[in-house]
Amino acid sequence: MDTVNRGTEPADHTGTTEHSPSGRGSDYALLSREVKQSGLLRRRRGYYSVKVGANLLLLAAGWTAFALIGQSWWQLLTAAFLAVMFTQTGFIGHDAGHHQIARSKRVNNLLGRVHADLLIGLSYGWWISKHNRHHSHPNHVDRDPDIADGAIAFTADQARVRSGAYAWLARHQAWLFFPMLLLEGLALHVAGVRALLERTGTTTSRSTKLAEAGLLTAHLVGYLAALFLVLSPLQAVVFLAVHQGLFGLYMGCSFAPNHKGMPIFAKDDRIDFLRRQVLTSRNIRGHRFTDFALGGLNYQIEHHLFPSMPRPGLRHAQKLVRSFCARHGIAYHETGLFNSYAQVLRHLHAVGGPLRPELEY
Repeated sequence: MDTVNRGTEPADHTGTTEHSPSGRGSDYALLSREVKQSGLLRRRRGYYSVKVGANLLLLAAGWTAFALIGQSWWQLLTAAFLAVMFTQTGFIGHDAGHHQIARSKRVNNLLGRVHADLLIGLSYGWWISKHNRHHSHPNHVDRDPDIADGAIAFTADQARVRSGAYAWLARHQAWLFFPMLLLEGLALHVAGVRALLERTGTTTSRSTKLAEAGLLTAHLVGYLAALFLVLSPLQAVVFLAVHQGLFGLYMGCSFAPNHKGMPIFAKDDRIDFLRRQVLTSRNIRGHRFTDFALGGLNYQIEHHLFPSMPRPGLRHAQKLVRSFCARHGIAYHETGLFNSYAQVLRHLHAVGGPLRPELEY
């Protein structure tokens, strides 16, 4: 199975290393040397031992409360709590996928599959493949799957070719963006299962596929059994809708600020690794709670430059990266959380502009 890009500088399509526009060689190599010398790429076993352990205890506490409360509409509070814990569990799966937790690839993949497949029902293998492509070419048309044409149009070209219901959706996508995030959890579940069913490969990949299918099945059966055995049918359906809806909303609100509304490169644009990662990413200003709530993704620039850096190191790496970008004249974008959402919505509104009547301008 492919692993997520771990921060090594890629080669271009000719097989030669990408260089900076200055002609002095790789700016990324210079920055990487500074970061390595700072020790920020070292594993943080103590941090992740506490983080994983505390997260599992809280997740278990949520399901224990669910069992003790029983058939009651108060369970909707449990659904909201578990939505938060599912997202936090997803963040740990994300860190494992980037090999931030352990030195061993096998240990990271085991942690990733347990947290993603078993505990929250998302396909780890599917996500690894998709996320790896995103990290390699963020906001690059036809290369980044996160801006591929789908329910949301991310570029004017995607919007122009739409008709019927899809055109209406593009016209109003800024208004519909947050409501649509309520379906994000379901979309991730479905996409992962679909990719798993379609996947083919060697004996090893088939073995991995079977293991992942077993974990996903165990989650689905256990999850639905718990809901419909403890709750009435109506309560179970409402619980599922609230839980999965809030899970999708939280996940979407965590990922949306990272790249949406930032520069998008055309299919044939060529740019060096450092600038490709920095110019397409947006950091979110905040404090320790912001780090926790967004799973460290608020340091999106640093994360994209050094994907394998353990989460606690990102805050400290920010000073090095920001200073380096200032010295080299590279735009470094950081804003507040709510302002980032405003930027995302303005971008989505502008993309749908060609489909709106003239009187709206």
